[in-house]
Amino acid sequence: MTGERRGIMRYGILEFKDPVPDTSRKILHVDMDAFYANVEARDNPAIAYKPIVIAKHPKLTGGRGIVSTCNYKAREYGIHSAMTAAEAFKRCPHAVFIAGDWSHYQEVSQQIRTIFAQYTDLIEPMSLDEAYLDVTHNKLGIQSATHLAQRIQAQIKAELNLTCSIGVSYNKFLAKIASDYRKPFGITVVTPDQALEFLDDLPIDKFYGVGRQSVPYFHQRGIMTGADLRAIELEDLIEHFGKMGKSLYYKVRGVHDAPVQPHRERKSIGKETTFIQFLAEEEGVLDALTQLTKRVVEILKAKNFHAQTVTLKIRYDDFETLTRQLSLGSPSQDVEVISQAVQELWELHGHLHKSVRLLGVSTAGLIQLDKVHTQLSFEKM
Repeated sequence: MTGERRGIMRYGILEFKDPVPDTSRKILHVDMDAFYANVEARDNPAIAYKPIVIAKHPKLTGGRGIVSTCNYKAREYGIHSAMTAAEAFKRCPHAVFIAGDWSHYQEVSQQIRTIFAQYTDLIEPMSLDEAYLDVTHNKLGIQSATHLAQRIQAQIKAELNLTCSIGVSYNKFLAKIASDYRKPFGITVVTPDQALEFLDDLPIDKFYGVGRQSVPYFHQRGIMTGADLRAIELEDLIEHFGKMGKSLYYKVRGVHDAPVQPHRERKSIGKETTFIQFLAEEEGVLDALTQLTKRVVEILKAKNFHAQTVTLKIRYDDFETLTRQLSLGSPSQDVEVISQAVQELWELHGHLHKSVRLLGVSTAGLIQLDKVHTQLSFEKM
């Protein structure tokens, strides 16, 4: 069966063959380049060539606030998403800080999806600035996925004056990695017969799903690249890395059969990560929670959801698991509001008497954007 390890009985011993990928699909991963910052630069040409940071200016917030994203000019100063705005200001005092107009970004994101819909109905938005497209059977009847990627990229540039990078491959995992390969304004194609070589050369920190907290643990075991990873048996990967090990065993062999899912009913939105090297310092915990919160908020905004509750999940090294919930004063998709709730939950219930093996942030009580507006208008009546 496609994507599974297949066993052959030989001389009474069950021998395993490598899993076989499904190479029949054509998947695009479209990732807008520094999306929020580039929308601001497009709308205000006077700042187009300056470092732009999407965050409230730290002088206005008493040093609080988190960078949502920044343009490539700001990245030259070492600024990156999920960094504190205070640190970003320290690195580049002359940067332009913009609080961000999320409703406008949602409008532009919808304009981009309208372009996608001219090519396929199989669109799975992952956030406001990225989406998977299954173009195997596309509306234009074009066989070449590379040609479709070129058309989509050119159309977004011509109609919206924004750039994107696109990964093209036969599954979501490879397309996702490929889209990050030639940024900005690049297209990277990974064909079935190129996949193993592409993955063999890939540094382990570029594997989607391997968090930066886990990278040192891989390096300690001599796993620097995909080739190092592929040389390890499934049983050993599971022993050292648990579920992640099994997932990576298949992915490094080019196997990832998850479909592009256009419509998924959401009762909650959350992200969690298991740390191969357990966290014993609060700085590491807070950094991980900031990253998780940012990813959750991106999905909330992409789906036009506001959350009414926030949940923090903590699992310690002895598998003791705590789950604590906090209700927000009003439905929100604001990264600072949700980050504050997460940090409050950690301060109230978290501790480091034991090291942390897993952290999770989730949101529930989800309300669509238009319903929130209706609710607020009723409150004013």
